[in-house]
Order: sequence, then C-alpha cells, then structure tokens
Amino acid sequence: MICQKNKLIDFSEHKKIARFSVPENHRFSWHSQKPKRFLILRCFIAVDIPEKAREEITKVQKILEKRNLFMGKLTEKENLHLTLKFLGEIDEGKVGDVKKKLKEIKFSRFKVKLREIGVFSEDFVRIIWAHLSGKGVLELQKEIDEKLDGFFPKEKRFMSHLTIARVKSVKNREKLLEELSKIKLNCEFEVDRFFLKKSTLTGEGPIYENLLELNLS
Repeated sequence: MICQKNKLIDFSEHKKIARFSVPENHRFSWHSQKPKRFLILRCFIAVDIPEKAREEITKVQKILEKRNLFMGKLTEKENLHLTLKFLGEIDEGKVGDVKKKLKEIKFSRFKVKLREIGVFSEDFVRIIWAHLSGKGVLELQKEIDEKLDGFFPKEKRFMSHLTIARVKSVKNREKLLEELSKIKLNCEFEVDRFFLKKSTLTGEGPIYENLLELNLS
C-alpha cells in the first residue's frame, strides 16, 4: 500500500506470483564460484656466495663475537647472500610474472671482491655488513630493476653488501666502529648465476628456498 496525493492505493489484489522451474544442469551454485586463493610468498632476488667467501665472513663474525661489543644475531653461514632486490610479500600469480621477466635477462658472468666491513649509520647501528665491490653487480641490479619496472619500484640507493650481523644494542659504539675499520677482506670470486628466493620467517631465523635459478653466460 502506498500513499499518493492523499489517496491510499492498495495493490494487494493485483499481486501475481510467477513460478518457473530451472533444469538441473542449469542451476547456479554460489559454492562453485569461490574466488581462487593465491599463496602469499615473501620473496627476494639474490646472489649466493661461494664457500671460500663464507669462510672469510665467518672469521670476521668470530672476531666480532670475541670482542663482545654489541648484542645481536650473527647471520648463519648458510644464509649469507647478496640481495639484489627485495620484493616483499607477493602472491603466486605475481611470482609467475616475475619468473617470466627474469628469464628475459641476458647477462655475462662477472667478478666481485669482498672488501671492507661497515655499518649504514654510525649513530644508530643496526646492521653490520661486508661490502661487495664490482661493476658487474651494479649493472645486473639495474637490469633486474628495468625488467621488473611496472611491478616494483626501482631501487633508489643500492649498495651491494652481505648482512653479517643484526644489532639490537651496542655496548661501546666508538670501540665497535674502530674495530670494524681495522678489518679488511681480500676475497674475489666469480658470479655465474643468481636466484629468485622465498623466505620463511621462523623463531630460529629465516629459511631460504630457491624458486628459480638463472645462469649467466
């Protein structure tokens, strides 16, 4: 019933109910139309380092541990790597797109050198790193940025490094910086491949798994 210009109009007598049947094979089920769920993966692109380089880093870590100048966590020997690009948490569909783009990269193998040990900020020490020098690594990182342009933002300030320790607190900042400046590395090796990796965070540290291996020519 509705009111129109002070008149009451009753439609109850004019109601009609249409009944029809739908063939069994044409019936629609909401349950069959559930959206596909993609698994979310924490991903990054990296270069693994050879055993001789891992041994050199391990020696440095033992020196730092002996000096006892900070509280924190040393990177596990098997987890030492050079991150070329951190992609963050992405779904499986996007991982597939990344793989396709990375496979388009044509790049020659190159040599790098482990040099000095340092930190990003002397006033607020949170990461202790080992620097990897070499023109090739910078060019490869730029090539990756170009291929993934449109999927991920380009790196604004890339510095090739291996994270060797994560610092929670520093006992003696001046002494720590002094000790780091004394450490010199002289290890050269060839980079002949890089990887798309998955990182699973656990209470005992991250677990890395290779999703794609790409060989350099």
